[in-house]
Amino acid sequence: MTRLITSRARAVMVAVFLLALAGFPLLKQEFYSELVIRVMVLSMFALSLDLLVGYTGLISFGHAAWFGMGGYVFALLGTKYQLTNNLWLTLPAAMAVTAFFSFVVGLFVLRTRGMFFIMVTLAFAQIFYFFFHDVKALGGSSDGMNLRGKPVANIGEWVPFELTDVNTLYYFVLALMVALLLFMALLLRSPLGRALQGIRENEHRMEAIGFPVLRYKLAAFTIAGSFAGLAGYLFAVLNSSVNPEMLSWHQSADVLLMLILGGMGQLWGGVVGAFTFVLLQEVLSTYTKMWHLWLGIAIILLVLFLPGGVISIAQRVRGLWQRRPA
Repeated sequence: MTRLITSRARAVMVAVFLLALAGFPLLKQEFYSELVIRVMVLSMFALSLDLLVGYTGLISFGHAAWFGMGGYVFALLGTKYQLTNNLWLTLPAAMAVTAFFSFVVGLFVLRTRGMFFIMVTLAFAQIFYFFFHDVKALGGSSDGMNLRGKPVANIGEWVPFELTDVNTLYYFVLALMVALLLFMALLLRSPLGRALQGIRENEHRMEAIGFPVLRYKLAAFTIAGSFAGLAGYLFAVLNSSVNPEMLSWHQSADVLLMLILGGMGQLWGGVVGAFTFVLLQEVLSTYTKMWHLWLGIAIILLVLFLPGGVISIAQRVRGLWQRRPA
């Protein structure tokens, strides 16, 4: 009975949150709508990393490589080489390219463990960073590229929607975030998801009972890279530009901080962490020029007093409610 009540309460909280997001553009605050779009994109980026860190136990310091690569695929196709600006071609292309390169890189990095894995992922990310920073054929420049325009959603002569409108882009990103959350929920309940969580708990035992651990980790690494590419694509569309900093190590550190703030290994942890991280940035930068210092202090305090992340507040409240006197 208690489990049924808590599941209903969780469903109500999720429904209220999504309805609030869906109704936000009705306030007609374009600046804040774009800010929420940014947060939703970063939420998807954090969700992709959580599949590695929270559910498989693979701490990657190079995840931003796929984030930046997804944005650059669109920039190269739509702006530098002007091959196509079509959403239905460029978006799958960004995900396919990042999936391919994450698969290839995964074949090498997943043969290492622990600190070596962290350092090798960082090294590969820096290699990709310098490719996009220095190679002219890839738009090599510290300033990056300004995009020719938003992707067009034409299907033949039919135009179902236009992403030049902020509200349309908002609902498009919201729909993709919800779809990714649903996909992650289904994946984590699948045999693959259960195996990944088993690898996180005890990799040697999973190998001993016959699971092909390397294949499972490679699948997780590829899927995570593909969804990071999706987030990078949307980030480029939102900003109408790309630059090598999207692939930098501090971008990987930021998304890892989002996960720590929200709660690793929790489906909604990445979403909560992204909203918390950006909210702290915006509030602190409004009131002080030394906002980086106070942001660091706030993160330290949250980690010390909420080791399970902000999302653990709901679990603590539920625990107190269950322990209340009859």
